[in-house]
Amino acid sequence: MSIRPAQSTRRALLVMLGAFFLPGRAFSNDVANRQERTDVRIKLIFAENTMIATLYENPSARDFVSMLPLDLKITDFSSNEKIAYLPRKLTIEGHGPFDNERPYDLCYYMPWGNLAMFYADYRHPGLIRLGRFEQGYEALHLPGEFPLRIERI
Repeated sequence: MSIRPAQSTRRALLVMLGAFFLPGRAFSNDVANRQERTDVRIKLIFAENTMIATLYENPSARDFVSMLPLDLKITDFSSNEKIAYLPRKLTIEGHGPFDNERPYDLCYYMPWGNLAMFYADYRHPGLIRLGRFEQGYEALHLPGEFPLRIERI
């Protein structure tokens, strides 16, 4: 059976629409998007506060660690997060949906290439969870823009 050009065009359109409306599910790879914690810990320092986060096992988190140490700027965004722009985009290989979003998750926002550090409830497509804050996360509630240092412990 051969596919006519009109059928091929329709199929391509359906795939593109699926990727737009279901970005996490359209190209997911559940194996690479595991939500298992590793023993890799990082510290984030700003405004005389130190936060400790434990990273998860996924290609984006490994790519992030390879960039450390980093000196960035952390700033408020929306009413539930702080963000910091990385010097380059992380790999999104194997990204996929995750559930149980919670305050104090450390994520990577694929479209903009920034870290997203949540201090309140959130739900947004386009995120890869890199890890979870374990200590000092109260600092995320401080309003303002600050120099940010990120190091591996």
